[in-house]
Amino acid sequence: MQQRNRSARIAVLGSPAPRSRPAGLSSRSATAVKRRVVAGVLILLSLVLITVYFREPAGGGLHSVQSAGATVLRPFEVASERVARPFRDAYGWFAGLIHAKSENARLRAQVDLLTQRVIQNTNAAQENADLRHQLHYIGLPRFPQDYRPVSTDVISRPPSEFQQEVGIAAGSSHGIRVNDPVVTADGLVGKVSTVAHSTAQVTLLTDPNLKVSALDLEHQATGIVGHGQGEGTLTLARVQKSQVLEPGDTIVTQGWKIGGLTSIYPAGIPIGYISGASQSEVDLYWEAQVSPRVHFDSLRTVVVLVPKDRSLR
Repeated sequence: MQQRNRSARIAVLGSPAPRSRPAGLSSRSATAVKRRVVAGVLILLSLVLITVYFREPAGGGLHSVQSAGATVLRPFEVASERVARPFRDAYGWFAGLIHAKSENARLRAQVDLLTQRVIQNTNAAQENADLRHQLHYIGLPRFPQDYRPVSTDVISRPPSEFQQEVGIAAGSSHGIRVNDPVVTADGLVGKVSTVAHSTAQVTLLTDPNLKVSALDLEHQATGIVGHGQGEGTLTLARVQKSQVLEPGDTIVTQGWKIGGLTSIYPAGIPIGYISGASQSEVDLYWEAQVSPRVHFDSLRTVVVLVPKDRSLR
């Protein structure tokens, strides 16, 4: 009997004891359950309140509570609106300023593009008109028959009043040589002074160093046309007092040919009109002013007169 009790005690002592759950784990589970319950209750309560709110009349309890709450919160809403308004206005002002600057830049770019196109179109129309005028002139009977025309653009302007030269976009490759006369449909421009392969320099009739033998068509008076007193003006000198000059007379190149020698300028190229003439008892010659036919300050295209008997070598 004692042996049996001892065995039972040993069996009871030797069996494993049941494990207890950690206190932290059970606490977290309980908290999660509580949160779910609270969330469910709040959702259910919200649904009930929404249902009752929409079903009750306008003067119901929930509507009254809403009105009371809005009345209580109105001062805070007004205060927050007044506080936020300067910041909102400042943001709107800066945003508008940035937008205005970008819009201004875009419009300026458009204006520049349109202005450039207008200038290009105007230049193209002017060049077209000049070329038509020159072609008409070349086809006229008064065009010098012993010369072939080389039409070209003016690519540079006179550097100073005392160096009246322009650059042209044609040179020796076009058969142009030094001293070739240069004209437009309006009249004499000058002569070629220097030549390169594809460009040349033209000394204008207004240059102080250029002189041209001239003829008064109406009275057959002869003289020398050269640079005048003012910018863009000409004078007719060496006209004897025995000859007649009158304002409005047409002045052209005289031209001459002696044996195998010829003048630089062919005869009959218009130069200008007599704008004034005077003489005194002590002077031997007339003092005459000539208004040129060519507008030297707006030259765009010119025609170089190249002798037909010249080779391109």
